[in-house]
Amino acid sequence: MKNKQSTILIILAGLILLGLFLRVYAINIAPPGIYPDEAVNGQDALRFLDGAGWQWFYPDNDGREGFFINLVALSFSIFGVSAFSLRLPAIIFGTLTILGTYLLARVLFKNEKIALLAGFLNAVSFGAIIFSRISFRASMLPFILVWSFYFFFVGIQSRKIIHFAIAGAIFGLGMHSYIAFRVAPLILLGLLPFLFVSKDEFLKNFWKQILAFVFSFVIISAPMFFTFYSHPEYFWSRTEAVSVFSSRSSGHPLEVLVHNFELSLLKYNFVGDMNWRDNFPPYPILNLVEGIFFLGGLIGSLVIFFRFLFLRIFRKIKSENLVICAFLLLWFFGMLAPEFMSAEGNPHALRSIGALPVVFIFSAAFAVFLQENLEKFSKFRKKTIYGFFIVIFLFIGVFDIAKYFVFWANNAQTARAFEKNVTDLAYYTEGLPKEKKVYAILGNMQRVVVRIFNWNRLNFHDLNPVELDGFDFGNDGNRVFVFTDYKKDEIIEKLSERFGKMEMKKITDKNGLEYYVLQE
Repeated sequence: MKNKQSTILIILAGLILLGLFLRVYAINIAPPGIYPDEAVNGQDALRFLDGAGWQWFYPDNDGREGFFINLVALSFSIFGVSAFSLRLPAIIFGTLTILGTYLLARVLFKNEKIALLAGFLNAVSFGAIIFSRISFRASMLPFILVWSFYFFFVGIQSRKIIHFAIAGAIFGLGMHSYIAFRVAPLILLGLLPFLFVSKDEFLKNFWKQILAFVFSFVIISAPMFFTFYSHPEYFWSRTEAVSVFSSRSSGHPLEVLVHNFELSLLKYNFVGDMNWRDNFPPYPILNLVEGIFFLGGLIGSLVIFFRFLFLRIFRKIKSENLVICAFLLLWFFGMLAPEFMSAEGNPHALRSIGALPVVFIFSAAFAVFLQENLEKFSKFRKKTIYGFFIVIFLFIGVFDIAKYFVFWANNAQTARAFEKNVTDLAYYTEGLPKEKKVYAILGNMQRVVVRIFNWNRLNFHDLNPVELDGFDFGNDGNRVFVFTDYKKDEIIEKLSERFGKMEMKKITDKNGLEYYVLQE
């Protein structure tokens, strides 16, 4: 038994280290650029460090919960400004989600194989890797869900108040994470009826534990609720912008919802998110083998759920399987809601990021179901079947790792999506001598990327092309102007009128993306 436990711990440690490596390796070049939304997070973090102070909610860029940005500020203060330090919080949350997924699957199924496979999929799957390497607060959501649900179900088994208090505290942190979390309380509320019918005297035995959960949740989430109370426009800002019920939505809301729901489901197996930031279009989120396992797990959970619901209603038979299947289905469909209730950009893998861990749990559970049943009914030896499934999962890992690091990260479309030339321009200006006066002339969001890498440069200015007229450049020379092809001719014309002929350098990367340097 001790040898088995030691083996499991070694495998688990290996999975976590593998997941960490896949989230840190080549982080400065994959993704190939800093996405403007990432840069806005970095800008707010730098303002915090410059004395503006931390906030519970940052209103720029349609509004963002502040906890993740404050962690970016902490990372900057320790490691300085870089792609690594900007993305470090996402790396940490993504890595810890691997362990949380393993623990949650183990407590649900009491099966080490399912737990380890779920953790493995979370470590190596393309969808998990891609969002653990971008500095978005959404990366917090899978972490919060798996860990709060883990302590919740541990508490169901132990009946200890401390477990519910921890679960509630982590769940409360969700209010500080990502807007999609606002659906998560409905998962637990929807689960309550199944707990009532599956466990004797549930309310009598668990009312103190439920109060502990609610109290911890309220305490941790209170600052955000107070912020929304003081500034109700913060609560509705992003929701109003993307909801199917907003004025931006085209078509009848019900028709849009049904269509979006279809797209949400299809993205896992058929046609994925078409945004190169979030996926490798037009391919689905899951590879073929993992997608088959996921469909088997989802359909199997639906069948088991309705079977045990029927037995509970008509034969008064209680089963823990009813609670587990109800929970997984509520989690999956609940976390799809932020996606299919949006009016734009569907399918949208980022908005449904909260469903990723349960997708991996479905896949792992069905794979183990197949393996165990093949061992029972197949003529092949158990070692042969076991070896076959090991090869299958190694294929999944190699395929998805190559998909990210070889094909997606080096694709010209990915470079364009992340505006790699703007990031290259930022690195170029960062390396210029300090005495140079640097003027970055870019679109509004692109300026932010360059700004964070030149935050402490005294002679740095970023301008929109429309701001060139009348701008005071001073009388001293030693000026360097950098810009992309955005309004390039207009920029060159205006600068030539002001400063005469200057030396121009065009810098082009392997993807054909370019930026320009004009200097006196």
